[in-house]
Amino acid sequence: MWTPENRPKYDRSKLRYPSDLTDEEWSIIGPLIPDAKGGGNKRTVDVRAVLNGVMYILST
Repeated sequence: MWTPENRPKYDRSKLRYPSDLTDEEWSIIGPLIPDAKGGGNKRTVDVRAVLNGVMYILST
């Protein structure tokens, strides 16, 4: 139930898209994503941006 006390916790108005991860959500998910494998080129993509894209696709 939406109450004035818990509404700020779920505010997504400052995000680019409502499906984007908040900093709090990213702090939980980020450590679960494995580091890039050794050898070859370094990872050049922003993993958080990729995950935000996946969340956008899933929400539309």
